This record gives sequence, structure tokens and C-alpha cells, in this order.
Amino acid sequence: MSALRFALIGCGRVSPKHVAAIQAIEGAELVAVCDRQADRAAATAEKTGVPGYENHETMLELETIDVVNVLTESGSHADICVDVAKRGCHVVVEKPMALTLADADRMIRECDHAGVKLFVVKQNRYNTPVLKMREALEAGRFGRLTLGTVRVRWCRDQAYYDQDPWRGTWAWDGGVFTNQASHHIDLLEWMMGDVESVIARTSTQLVDIETEDTGLAMLRFTNGAMGLIEATTATRPVDLEGSISVLGEKGSVEIAGFAVNEMKTWNFSESESGDEHVLSRFHQNPPDVYGFGHQAYLKNVVDCLRGRGQALVDGLEGRRSLELINALYESAATGKEVRLNFVPHHSPLGRREDTSR
Repeated sequence: MSALRFALIGCGRVSPKHVAAIQAIEGAELVAVCDRQADRAAATAEKTGVPGYENHETMLELETIDVVNVLTESGSHADICVDVAKRGCHVVVEKPMALTLADADRMIRECDHAGVKLFVVKQNRYNTPVLKMREALEAGRFGRLTLGTVRVRWCRDQAYYDQDPWRGTWAWDGGVFTNQASHHIDLLEWMMGDVESVIARTSTQLVDIETEDTGLAMLRFTNGAMGLIEATTATRPVDLEGSISVLGEKGSVEIAGFAVNEMKTWNFSESESGDEHVLSRFHQNPPDVYGFGHQAYLKNVVDCLRGRGQALVDGLEGRRSLELINALYESAATGKEVRLNFVPHHSPLGRREDTSR
């Protein structure tokens, strides 16, 4: 069976992770790259030895491609996804899948209509401590869930936002909830279940951007549990942590580290064989946690397309966390509690008024 032919649209910060992952996966082959900035496209093409393009439509026309990884700014994901789907290629899109629910729905609809698969990258689900937490959850070891918390305390200074004109804009990027905390919000829902309602507050503390660099939220889940989200890129002078904790009537687990990659607490009222070794065995991922997660995620993509498994995060699952993110902004904009399964009216996310790309 021939290898699946992958192409990249977007050669920015995350693209080396996708390149390394594709090159490491049996049954996957990188055949082309694209970026509207000619220097980025050329540099990635030279490193990988594949053709480079400045226009994705030209690349799709000239190359034989099975899967396209969309790695551009979030506000452009929907239009590119639709272009790719119409060419009959499967789509892998980085988080978040889009900025508006309308765009997410359009992506899902167009991929279904074209008969192609849509995958949304949530590589932190493959962190080894996260998988161990999920295993305990599925085994019922927590009992009734009571509280789930995520904390993102990272440093993104003005120089980071000045790298590209779209960073920190409502039209193309979103703030810390949308960008940096997107993975953690996904993990919180994956562990705690569907969200019933949210109350959120945001502010911009230390940088000159349109969006927030700091946000707090309280959540109520449909199972009765409570939740907390603390997210900021205003940590100084360096990154502090990216963590998740899950508390239940029979146990507590906390995963800390910079990127939800270090098992910190593993306590259950009913012990099982092997519990004494969890903190040492699942303390930390191999070096380069992001590369590890992307490789596992894209291997799942290959397995799914070869009929050897199911997608861990498809379009509908990606939309789920996007709806929660929009609800956070809706609450912050109105000062009111927002119940999920809603149509955003006040969320500024994805708004393109008076905003340049």
C-alpha cells in the first residue's frame, strides 16, 4: 500500500512539528509545502526537499495530495479547509479549527459533502500523563466528579505578538482563551464532560493587542461538577505552567509541568496495583513534548484513513471546545452567565470589522 501523501499550508512556528511527525510515521510522506510568505515556503521546501508554493490553490492543482495540514492563522482555517475539501483531500487543521461556530459548521458540512475526513489537532490528549488520567476516568476510579481546573501561566511578550500582524487580533487569532489555552480547555471538557454554563472575565494586562492576555472562568458541567479556567500570557519573565487537575469523590489527579506533561498528584481512596509507580513511570513525556504529541496524533490520522481506527478529534469534537470558547467571550462581553448550546451574539471572536490581516 502506497504512503499517504501529505502537504502543509502554513510554514510558521508549528510547521516543524508536523514535518518531523510526518517524516517519522510509517505510511506517511510529505510531498509539498505552501506559505504565502515566499521566504517561509522556500526555507521549508529546502529543508524538506519537496516543492514549495506561495499559493495553496496552485499547489492543490499541480500536486497529487491525499491529506492537507492547515497550519495558518485561525481566522483563515475555514476558507482554506473548504478549498481543500473541494479538491477531494482530507483535512488536518490546527487548533482552534475556526474562530466562529458558523465557520466550524461550514467546514464540517463541506467536508461531509465532499466525502473527506476532517481532523482537528489536539495533540496534548496524547501526553502520557493525560492518557493515564483518562484511563482512571474511564475505569470509574474518580467516582462522582466534583471539580476540574486548568491553569495556563505562560509568557508572551510584545515581541511575540509583533511577529505577525494577525497575532492578538479578533479577526484572525483570538486571545489567550482561543490560542494558548485552547488545548487545556479541550482537555477539561474531555475529562469532565459537557458544560452547562459559564461565567468569564477577561482583561489585557501587559501587551498592546486587541484581544485578552488574561482570562478567568467558572464553569458548571451537566453532571453537576464545577470547573475553573485560569489563563494568561502575562506571566513574567518566563513560562510558569500548563496544568489540569481532576477531583472526584474517590480520588484526585493533577498533571502539571509547562505543557500538561508531568504527573504531580495521583491519589485514590481505593488503591490498585501499580499506583505506587505512577508518579515515577508517568512523571513526564519524552523530551520535546509537542513533537511527541503531534506524531501520535498524525499516526491516528493515518490509521483512521487506512481503516484501522477512529478519529480521536474530528470536526464535531473540535467544534465542541470552540463553542465553549465562544461562550467564554460571550459571557465576558455581557457580564452574564451563558448557557451552552447557544448562538453567539456578543462574542468578538472572528469579528473582522476595522481589522486588517
